[in-house]
Amino acid sequence: MKSHIHHTLILLVAITGITLFSTPSISSDTYQSISSITVKSAKENSLPQLWDVKINGKYGYIDRTGKLVVKPQFDYASSFYEGLAQVQVGEKWGYIDHTGKLVIKPQFDNCDRFLNGFAKVEVGKKWGMIDSNAKFVVKAQFDNLEYFVNGFALVAIGKQWGFVDNKGKLVIKPQFDSAWSLFEGLAAVQVGKKWGFVDNRGKSVIQPQFDTAWSFSKGLAVVQVGKKWGFINPKGQLVIKPQFDAAWSFYEDLAAVQIGGKWGYIDRTGKLVIKPQFDMTWLFENGLAQVIVSGKSGYIDRTGKLVIEPKFDKIGNFSDGLADVQIEGKWGYIDRTGKLAIAPQFDSAYSFSNGLAEVQVGEKSGYIDRTGKYIWQPTQ
Repeated sequence: MKSHIHHTLILLVAITGITLFSTPSISSDTYQSISSITVKSAKENSLPQLWDVKINGKYGYIDRTGKLVVKPQFDYASSFYEGLAQVQVGEKWGYIDHTGKLVIKPQFDNCDRFLNGFAKVEVGKKWGMIDSNAKFVVKAQFDNLEYFVNGFALVAIGKQWGFVDNKGKLVIKPQFDSAWSLFEGLAAVQVGKKWGFVDNRGKSVIQPQFDTAWSFSKGLAVVQVGKKWGFINPKGQLVIKPQFDAAWSFYEDLAAVQIGGKWGYIDRTGKLVIKPQFDMTWLFENGLAQVIVSGKSGYIDRTGKLVIEPKFDKIGNFSDGLADVQIEGKWGYIDRTGKLAIAPQFDSAYSFSNGLAEVQVGEKSGYIDRTGKYIWQPTQ
């Protein structure tokens, strides 16, 4: 089912490989791959946009006008990605096209969406990867695996992690206690209690020496030394010395850092350009970043100026010019000036996509347009 991500952590992980979780099975490639979801291919844009709905316990799909185009018949149904949507029929999972036709028959114990032509599937408690013709590219033989990132996918046997290439060949046998994906030719890996970096052949390029390490982003990677955080270059040299209590990777040439319990931003030289003053911050996206001040959420610009006052209990990302916000337990939407565009009235609300957003009232889900008008009245 859908879940709220009312800050840019998911996008942050998608772009940089950063995670707040402890294992890549939860967060590394899965969330890194989300960045590819947000930019649809030309093929995807040429296909009819459909939205999943639930009627009397069964799932079907509506079009942009609210017309039911795929009758409710599935035990569960997801959104379409790359022209296919995963659906559940009884105990098994398969995929349908935009006409509702089962193009990959239900045969998997679990599965995920298609990303860059591949989908993760589970068969008998083992995971593999298929293409859009249901052909296994990676045989279902791993205890866990993640999507392909830059031509390689993380795989796990037991608690050890390695890599396969996009032909399904095991190029780095599972041997690491944890690992992030290959970015800029290097992957952060954990050996024992220390982190280092290997290349796409598994050769150690930067010896395990850091207490934590994250993926490279434009030539810099966040590392932890003792209780402080800094940044290294691809040679393993500390170019921004460990001095921060916490740090995110660079995005839009700024990185969020924590000093003494407050968050601000540095540039790529390590200079503080927005002084630490916020209780929490996230990455910049299109010139804006979410911040929390005294428990309330808002947005700043690249100068650190508050452009949307922190007055919301929770806040989402902007999509189609609107962001979902929570006020006193109810959800609505604001525009980029911070003005309420749709009054808080929903028990849950999600980001807009191509002019529609899913909202929940009680246990029922419906869809609204950018004016707040129901295109599909809530059903369950």
